[in-house]
Amino acid sequence: MTAVPNLSLSAGTTRIEIPQLGFGVWQVPEEEVVDAVTTAIETGYRSIDTARLYGNERGTGEAIAKASVPREELFVTTKVWNDDHGFDSTIAAFEGSMQRLGLETLDLFLIHWPAPKQDKYVDTWKALLRLREEGRVRAVGVCNFHVPHLQRLLDETGELPAINQVELHPYLQQSELREFHAANGIVTEAWSPLASGGDVLEDETIGKVASKHGVTPAQAILRWHLDIGNVVIPKSVTPSRIRENFDVFGFRLDEEDLAAIATLDRGHRTGPDPDAFG
Repeated sequence: MTAVPNLSLSAGTTRIEIPQLGFGVWQVPEEEVVDAVTTAIETGYRSIDTARLYGNERGTGEAIAKASVPREELFVTTKVWNDDHGFDSTIAAFEGSMQRLGLETLDLFLIHWPAPKQDKYVDTWKALLRLREEGRVRAVGVCNFHVPHLQRLLDETGELPAINQVELHPYLQQSELREFHAANGIVTEAWSPLASGGDVLEDETIGKVASKHGVTPAQAILRWHLDIGNVVIPKSVTPSRIRENFDVFGFRLDEEDLAAIATLDRGHRTGPDPDAFG
């Protein structure tokens, strides 16, 4: 079975490894998530990304419990939703997620959105740090944070997130944010890595890169994420697509490919603006 490469993730005074290719379950209904996660694990995925908002933590936990590999070989992520921001609310939300997942320890806990108008994300971050200090969570991070949000966490708590999970694909390459991440030891994780299966899969440049390597456009884009250093979490409920998305380790993009894809950035979001959402 193909071994997925790992990236090193800050975990306070130590470091842990996160698989660079994971399986996301956003928009996967509860009644379908057990089969989807089971197929993903059987295919070779070892990182599973869920969230309280997705409404499928319980099914995700069921699939993990009956997995053919031991728990310690799996990397599990969930997230605190906007309604639960604040120190005490975040702790309570974490307990709820762990109960639904059926886990004692979580590998990665994330703030789902900064929700800046609520102005509670710093207190929420302090709760995540507490959970890590107590050993309930191995590493903590955020999603959808812009540079000013990240800088505020550093200024007020002295610690930056280990990872920032953001919308990222060839039409939204987040170059400035990725540069900040690289300069500050933050791992970049991409959600909606295929731009929700929209026009990017029909893009002529992507098509040429895919044809050159004898792969599908989706595989070419996922390989692009890996080659520029992102953690990437594609999702699907279709077994053949789950396996296709995993089959991206038999080739690499060259400098010509990377340069061509770099020209596609158009600042196009499929999701909301983090400054205005929540």
